[in-house]
Amino acid sequence: MTMSCQHRTKDQLAARVAQDMPDGAYVNLGIGMPTLVANHIPAGREIILQSENGILGMGPAPAAGEEDYDLINAGKQPVTLLAGAAFFHHADSFAMMRGGHLDICVLGAFQVSAKGDLANWHTGEPGAIPAVGGAMDLASGARQTWVMMDLLTKQGESKLVRECSYPLTALACVKRIYTDVATLEVTPTGLRCVDRVDGLSHAQLEQMVGLPIAA
Repeated sequence: MTMSCQHRTKDQLAARVAQDMPDGAYVNLGIGMPTLVANHIPAGREIILQSENGILGMGPAPAAGEEDYDLINAGKQPVTLLAGAAFFHHADSFAMMRGGHLDICVLGAFQVSAKGDLANWHTGEPGAIPAVGGAMDLASGARQTWVMMDLLTKQGESKLVRECSYPLTALACVKRIYTDVATLEVTPTGLRCVDRVDGLSHAQLEQMVGLPIAA
């Protein structure tokens, strides 16, 4: 499907996600695109970033040439620390994740269902990662799960579906879906459009997704 609408870049999408994080929130940023959110926290807002390998209080990515590969996140990317940051055991990190102590986790996804089911670890293709890792703990344990993804696959199919066909990470966990063309909310009565990019009508968004979306 060809659309004349704008598309958010990865950094624009990260900034859109960061915009909605409330001051004082404890947040885990999943591996991949969600890690970019750390670079776009609004000035003057305190967001405490947690990494499942045992860090609390991460800052933005280091400048080129200033990376310290003894200081990495769960995706093995170099990170920086803010004043008051802490290190702790992997088991304590998972206790934090499973115990409901994170306000928000931001994860990537292969599919999200209209009911908020999440599939983000396996597509059934050979060579995929062998296990779900910490995504299940995050999606089930965080108070809110937000997804950050391109709306369409490279084949032009919607990643937002009526029912997930890939193995599930967690059931009915996703509250918000931030995509390159629109932001959507999962409600008890279905999907709702929060915003969409310039040049994309509501009808076009519904056509791209293939599902009814409340305005």
